[in-house]
Amino acid sequence: MKIYQSRLFEKKVNKFNSQQKIALDDIIKIIFSNPSGGQEKKGDLQGVFVYNFKLQDQMYLLAYRLPNPETLELITIGPHENYYRDLKNYLRNRA
Repeated sequence: MKIYQSRLFEKKVNKFNSQQKIALDDIIKIIFSNPSGGQEKKGDLQGVFVYNFKLQDQMYLLAYRLPNPETLELITIGPHENYYRDLKNYLRNRA
């Protein structure tokens, strides 16, 4: 399985410190081993999975999708505040 990052995901991860990046790598390994472990969204976000996790005492959400069985696409990451609004805007403008 191949893992791809969107530009939005890449930009947000670049703002993380080294400890956060190490913890994020562990989360991505968990998602990689069980891609259906996240919560699948409905409606406008159909086909997008969101994985909730705690990073340094703050809840984060990581959105990803599986365009095909061999590909995992990491879309965005961030705290819950305005997360779904920003995710919808990103996917709408990207298409």
